[in-house]
Amino acid sequence: MPAPLPLHLAVALEGAGWHPSAWRDPRARADELLSPAYWTDLVREAETGTLDLVTVEDSLGIQTTSPDGPDDRVDQVRGRLDAVLIAARVAPVTRGVGVVPVATVTHTEPFHVSKAIATLDYVSRGRAGWQVRVSPREWEAELFGRRTVPAIGSDLDAPESVAAMEELFDEAADYVEVVRRLWDSWEDDAEIRDVATGRFVDREKLHYIDFEGRWFSVRGPSIVPRPPQGQPLVTALAHRSVPYRFAAKAADVVFVTAHDAEEAGRIVAEVRHEQAAAGRQDEPLHVFGDLVVFLADDERAAAERKAHLDALSGTDFTSDAPVFVGTPGGLADRLEDLRGAGLTGFRLRPGTIPHDLEAVTRGLVPELRRRGIFRERYDAPTLRGRLGLERPANRYAATTGGAR
Repeated sequence: MPAPLPLHLAVALEGAGWHPSAWRDPRARADELLSPAYWTDLVREAETGTLDLVTVEDSLGIQTTSPDGPDDRVDQVRGRLDAVLIAARVAPVTRGVGVVPVATVTHTEPFHVSKAIATLDYVSRGRAGWQVRVSPREWEAELFGRRTVPAIGSDLDAPESVAAMEELFDEAADYVEVVRRLWDSWEDDAEIRDVATGRFVDREKLHYIDFEGRWFSVRGPSIVPRPPQGQPLVTALAHRSVPYRFAAKAADVVFVTAHDAEEAGRIVAEVRHEQAAAGRQDEPLHVFGDLVVFLADDERAAAERKAHLDALSGTDFTSDAPVFVGTPGGLADRLEDLRGAGLTGFRLRPGTIPHDLEAVTRGLVPELRRRGIFRERYDAPTLRGRLGLERPANRYAATTGGAR
């Protein structure tokens, strides 16, 4: 019987944790959420577990429970640091874990994001990625005052809601295409740095991208030379058919929220269908399952932890992703069951930080290693290499080759 394929594992970092009362947990560091030391400690903890990557949450608007704008709650965390800047701070003091911040595409410019993520790839020495996010909220559009966004109603299956989603994600697809072209606008050997001849750069190896589309008209080239990975990792969270289509066309990793193995199988099949429709059937595309986790040494203790947090917030916590409450061993069983449906990895959202993050790195990871399905050490220097993704050829170079 062949050995099981290695499992890929990520964590999603959000403030004090994904539960709205996580900041009131006895071990929470609520007074440090805006400090660089806090985020450095979290990413280093992820690295001790040899996790593939961490994602760092972000949004254009302040956290809220209301779809219509900021709420009046004072019992939940409000305010955050910029995710790309957090990643740039923690990347130089880590060695192995990938750093993947959220950066929203709606209302921002692809030129700015392209150079920010390219810079992150340099400071991380080839471990950078980007989680693409759209903003369908009218009140977030008002923060910029330059445009309106198509309204998405409460019925996401209504034709007008689907049309609005299609417009936002079509824009996002063009945005990613512009960013990817800008990453390629410098050939790998464009910098000569020849002191004797006084030539620092070969201008013939910088390329205009000349992108013309409905939303963007970008000439290029970038101001940042081609990133170490060639193309930093592009990721996206997807819940429905329209974002599945976007991710299958534009991303290297898609995060999905399957609640059981049957649903996971259906989602993976749909993503693979869209991948083939986009002409990418021969390219690797990872599908990671998202779960929120509350972990303890026994199931009762884990349930009591979550119940206490629920009591503090006044409601039972639910999420777009499935919520797992139990032991690291039980979580390992759940992950093995779900990956049998075709998922290639998982992104875990710690209910509280640092407790549930440490339960992943110090409890779940050793259990997965015992089962022979998770690495003992980092086996590739770049994030793309770790995920089995080749360093892509530069689309503008006449002749080029690449390796991980």
